[in-house]
Amino acid sequence: MTTPADTRNPRAGGARPTSAHRPAPWVRTRLRSARLAALLMAALAFGTVFLAAAFPRALDRGTDDALHRFLADRGPAWNTLVATSNDRFDAADLDEVARKLGSRPGRTFRYAASGPVYGARGDKFREIANPGYASPDGLKPRVGLMYLQGITERVTLVAGGWPTGPGGQDGPVPIALSKAAADTIGIRLGDVLRGGEGPAPELAEVVGLYTVKDPHDPYWYDLGCLDRACVEGNPHVALKADGLVAAGALERVAQWGAHTTDFWRLPVDTAALHARDLPATGRELTGFVTGPGAVALAAYTGREDLSLRSQLPTAFNQAIARQNAAAPLAAIGPAGLAAVGAVVLFLAAGLTTDRRTAELRLLQARGGSRGGVLRRLLGEGAVTVLPAAAAATALALALLSTPRWTEAVLAALAATLVALLGFPARAALFWSRPRRRNAGRRLVGELLVLAVTVAAVLEVRRRGVAPAGQEPDLLLVAAPLLLAVTGGLVLARLQPAVVGALARAAGRRPGLVGFLGLARAARGSGGRTGPSLLPMVALTLAVTTAGFGATVLDAVDGARLRAARAVVGGDAAVAAPTGTTLPDRFTEAAGAMPGVRLATSVWWESEVFLLGSGVAPTRVSALVVDPAAYAELSRSVGRGGFDPGLLAGGGGGDAPVPALFSTALGDQLTPGGYRLRLPNGWELNAAVAGRIGATPALVGDDRKFVVLPSGPAVAQRPELGRPNLWFAVGDIDERQLQGLVRELAPPVGWRVTFGEHPGTVLSPDAAGVVSPQPSAPASAAASAPAAGTPAAGAPAAGAPASVPAAGADGAAADALLSGYQVRTSRTLAAEFADDPLQRSAGRLFWAAVLGAGGFALLAVLLTLVRTAPERAALLARLRTMGLRPRQGLALILAETVPQAVVAAVGGGLVALAATALLGPAFDLSVLVGAEVPPGLGPAVAPVLRQVLGLVALVTAGVVAEALISGRRQIATELRVGEQR
Repeated sequence: MTTPADTRNPRAGGARPTSAHRPAPWVRTRLRSARLAALLMAALAFGTVFLAAAFPRALDRGTDDALHRFLADRGPAWNTLVATSNDRFDAADLDEVARKLGSRPGRTFRYAASGPVYGARGDKFREIANPGYASPDGLKPRVGLMYLQGITERVTLVAGGWPTGPGGQDGPVPIALSKAAADTIGIRLGDVLRGGEGPAPELAEVVGLYTVKDPHDPYWYDLGCLDRACVEGNPHVALKADGLVAAGALERVAQWGAHTTDFWRLPVDTAALHARDLPATGRELTGFVTGPGAVALAAYTGREDLSLRSQLPTAFNQAIARQNAAAPLAAIGPAGLAAVGAVVLFLAAGLTTDRRTAELRLLQARGGSRGGVLRRLLGEGAVTVLPAAAAATALALALLSTPRWTEAVLAALAATLVALLGFPARAALFWSRPRRRNAGRRLVGELLVLAVTVAAVLEVRRRGVAPAGQEPDLLLVAAPLLLAVTGGLVLARLQPAVVGALARAAGRRPGLVGFLGLARAARGSGGRTGPSLLPMVALTLAVTTAGFGATVLDAVDGARLRAARAVVGGDAAVAAPTGTTLPDRFTEAAGAMPGVRLATSVWWESEVFLLGSGVAPTRVSALVVDPAAYAELSRSVGRGGFDPGLLAGGGGGDAPVPALFSTALGDQLTPGGYRLRLPNGWELNAAVAGRIGATPALVGDDRKFVVLPSGPAVAQRPELGRPNLWFAVGDIDERQLQGLVRELAPPVGWRVTFGEHPGTVLSPDAAGVVSPQPSAPASAAASAPAAGTPAAGAPAAGAPASVPAAGADGAAADALLSGYQVRTSRTLAAEFADDPLQRSAGRLFWAAVLGAGGFALLAVLLTLVRTAPERAALLARLRTMGLRPRQGLALILAETVPQAVVAAVGGGLVALAATALLGPAFDLSVLVGAEVPPGLGPAVAPVLRQVLGLVALVTAGVVAEALISGRRQIATELRVGEQR
């Protein structure tokens, strides 16, 4: 017989074994023995890593879409780089400079594929002395000359031919005009235009007429009056147009226009810009305009006087400010989701450790080393976690395509490491020296979390969530989450006492189920002395994140509607064109519309001067109102409320009319009388009856105005009784109101006559006269960019208005010809909300809330799985004593739901506390779409919806788990006869 030594050493004389003993591979054996657990862990890793990789990509896509929309709404004037230089009368040199400019884009931006727009334009328009042309207000039309390369691709020649040369030395220069401009002014093909009076005027012969293929093409935005006749002047108007010359007639352009400027407009491809690169792109563009880039381009093109300008750096600064303001609000939801996901991964690691405790203790007892066992556990986890994480990352990168992938991969890597290392880290504790439970260590940890939370809250209140000019601080963004964690720790200490008190109360009542379930909830299960901390933290985090974010979005919706009502001056407003009034039949019919709760008419004039002792002559806006109705309107809108009794009495004969003066007029006003000089020269005496800071008819808190009662004011000046504004409060249909305006309000326009040619009706707005805009101007101001910047798509300052082209949209043409402005707060609020940055933040938040709710439910289910064997044994024993299945389900609910209810209610209270503590530091203007006062107040309704929703979700999940797996576990326990 051979000994073990003989078997190990063939030299000892023993027989050599035919095959060496090979232990079964650890990973394969473990995965085969727990296939369901491995699949569930892989699924959890897949979902967690996918969300971790997807949210950065979704955030990038949302900010990029918002940037592109923001720049597109600004219009072509904001999206181009414009270069100008003194003329050289050389079309070939213009082409060469355009080629060189287009070949030198920046490192962080590129030019649009449409290519540059360039040419040469004269700096002066000449009056056309030919008789018979359209001359509104007696002012002769004017024509300027321009050379534009490549224009033949965007127009269609409808009569004559294109100019081919400079013309004779003393002869007229051949030009082409747009047919729309020629028809408006009355110019015919072949006419020789005389540029000015005198014995030797400059001459231009119209040799061709063309029509524009697409009048709305951005190509035309700064090219003067090439596509139509323009109307300029206020109050007296004149028509003007631009004519095109051939490439060889550049010197004639200078003779006609006194001086010629070469220009190149380089449109930037804004669709290729990325929000993350805006600071670098802005710096590079600034360098092109005023820095070394401008010097290099001037030297490269050979134009030493080359000057470049662009409004893109300003637009970039505005876009960066918007992103920084919205980033904290958009990051709260994903940050809460990340925290809840991490808690669930830790909870899953704890569940796995509990399930395999006996195995780990056996390995430790048999001398297994910590390093060897941990290597095998890591290998086991790598087989399940790494393939799932790789697939999830690849899927997120494929579904959400954005150029930047670093943040997504890093977030996925972090989630993968947590999923992979959670169980080995817990298992490593078995090889550590057992330590006696020390409540002091837990208290120190909780106090540390509390200290960090207090510091974050104080810093947020001091600096704000998004300090001006800075990127969001992670500590400031995490302040609501820190409050949630602190709340979860407090609830974990309070829950045993609260649920224990409920258990004692239930014990005094008949029935065993409620007492037993509550007692188990208070005591904990699975050998613990209290409820598990991680599920409590997960539920609290989910409810706090959802409640706080829902409060923000609810506040945004409310602030948006209030801002829209303040801008409109109510829920609906109608403004008549300059110099006209609203007919009585319209105001009566509008007041009787369905949904109108309050309606009032107002006479408004901005060209009124305040005269009197104590003040210098000051231009003010005068409002003549019905005191009672206007006071109710002010109260409803929340702007400039006053007691209508202040405007009662007075006004008999030439006695002063009681009036409300704006606080913007200063403190020099005295109770004595003042005179209001109207535009027609008449004067009205007014006495100070009160002071108000704002009024619904005017936007802004710094407007200078006087509010007069209609009774005494109209008695002295009857013309003040013809209103030009109408305001209403209620649920009003804008389309119905517009239809009423078209039906009952007469169209207003000026007819331009010239010889025997047909006239063209021009509205005051089209003629360059600004209509009175007490409420509608507010709409324009609200939708415009920051102060001092042109509105999106608006012409540059000084650009002339244009006559509408034939074939324009019917509704737009009708509104233009009528000159009336109709606005409702509902439509304006929808315009405020039509912002990709707002939509992106909202979608990210709600997606994060759904994910956090799912993770919170998973945390509760994992807790149920952890305690399932003990609970199944208890229910099996109770079943033998007569417990019915329905009572078993009630017992499970009584044990599980109290924790969810306490966590949900506590999370809701933490959300309200977070809103009260952090709310003053939030500025919602970017999400609202208009300037609103900073601050955020607590709101119970949105938080309560999240609390009830999570409790219902958890309850449904617990019931489903009990019905699906509970009966099977109980049956197993009954067959075995004891706890497995």
